[in-house]
This record gives sequence, C-alpha cells and structure tokens, in this order.
Amino acid sequence: MICVCKEDCFHIGVKALIRNNEGKLLLLQGNSQDLKNTNGGYWDIPEGRIQRKESLEDGLKREVYEETGLQNLMFLRPFVMVLSSIRIPVQNGDVGLIFATYLCDVVGDRAVQLSNEHMHFDWFEPGRVAELLTISYPIEFIEKLKRLLTD
Repeated sequence: MICVCKEDCFHIGVKALIRNNEGKLLLLQGNSQDLKNTNGGYWDIPEGRIQRKESLEDGLKREVYEETGLQNLMFLRPFVMVLSSIRIPVQNGDVGLIFATYLCDVVGDRAVQLSNEHMHFDWFEPGRVAELLTISYPIEFIEKLKRLLTD
C-alpha cells in the first residue's frame, strides 16, 4: 500500500469482546514463542485486520475462528472504536491502526481451540478483564469495559 495523501492513512482492525452465558469474557494469552506477537504473555481479546473486500463482521468472524475455533457468534453491538498507538510499516512509510471492538455472545459450542498465536485462554469477569487489559488499552476502553458490570 502506498499512501501519498497529506492526511494520515489507517488500516482497520477488529476486536471481539466475547461473552459466555455466565457473563464472563474470553481472553487469550499471547504465545511468547510466536515472533509475530510482540505482546508475548499478555492477555488480550481476539483481534485482527480486515482484508480487502471484507466487511467488519466477516473479518471479525474470520479472525475469531482463526484464533479460537469459535464459530457461533451473535453480534450484540459495536462496543468502542480505538485509535491504536501501533504503526504498521508499509512500502512508503507507515500507517496507523484503528480497531473497531464488538461485544458478542457465543452461542452453542464454546469449546475454544487456540491457534499457535496464543498459549492459554480463560473466561474472566468483566472487572478482572479491565484489570488485565489496563496495560495495553486506552483509559476510555477500560472505563467502558468497567461499565459492563452495571449494564
């Protein structure tokens, strides 16, 4: 991708806050052996970038399936948009990254099958998720996550 405009260019990514029927949220722990993963050992939610001609929801379904094996997601609502501090190298410089996070429920089979990008998973209460993600997420994301406790 060559960005020749004067404005900053961005890739769009998607993230999924996946909730089970007990109200717990799925977190994945990065695989420190995976060289692509710069957050080895940190907890995160399923995520990835949108591919050409892919809708946000289709991209999210693909990424969640690739990372967890989960296929039965019910999209409840967009949760938050986050302008990431990550810069992605491209041919003529770099581009920014914007993540659209969706709140989803998993229905039916909840058996998680991790990809090699992650070494562990667990289901956590929203308050604990807010604590674990504080390291790598902006405050507006964490505050909105804490409000899930009262929704």
